[in-house]
Amino acid sequence: MIKIAGYILLVISCLLFIMIPVIPWFALSKSQIAGITTVLIISGEIFFYLSLFILGKSFFDRFKNRLKFWKTRT
Repeated sequence: MIKIAGYILLVISCLLFIMIPVIPWFALSKSQIAGITTVLIISGEIFFYLSLFILGKSFFDRFKNRLKFWKTRT
């Protein structure tokens, strides 16, 4: 049950990050867009780190190994 909560938090964090490029399409002022974007970034990071804390080190290691293609090969 705890793992499901961790995955739900991970999905929520991904959705928050996906919402960032959508916000400028709404009829809002520039200061409102900046404020909403800031809140989305901060809350997305918080949800992401909470999900990593709940899912544990093994999930973090798997997640990190999947991102190894970003590193340059020596």
